[in-house]
Amino acid sequence: MLDWMAWTWPTAAFFAIIAAILLTFTVLAIKYPEAPRRGVLRIETTRGDRLFITLLGSAFINLAWLGLTDLPQWQALVLCALYAAAVFRWV
Repeated sequence: MLDWMAWTWPTAAFFAIIAAILLTFTVLAIKYPEAPRRGVLRIETTRGDRLFITLLGSAFINLAWLGLTDLPQWQALVLCALYAAAVFRWV
């Protein structure tokens, strides 16, 4: 099924989860509109902005993890989850 792009199941799952998150955030934005807020970065951010910051930071965390350690990648996922919680709480 995934042979046409040589995808693996983890890659397909990753993109499916990203799509589900974007869909969820779209529904939340329609159902519960949000006013921008200022956090520790002193810029106005919305849920979508914080999601973008989280995804971008998580990509860099994972790249650094791959390049600098020999530890299992799932441990980087734990670090990314903590990072995401911090971004959504304080940014």
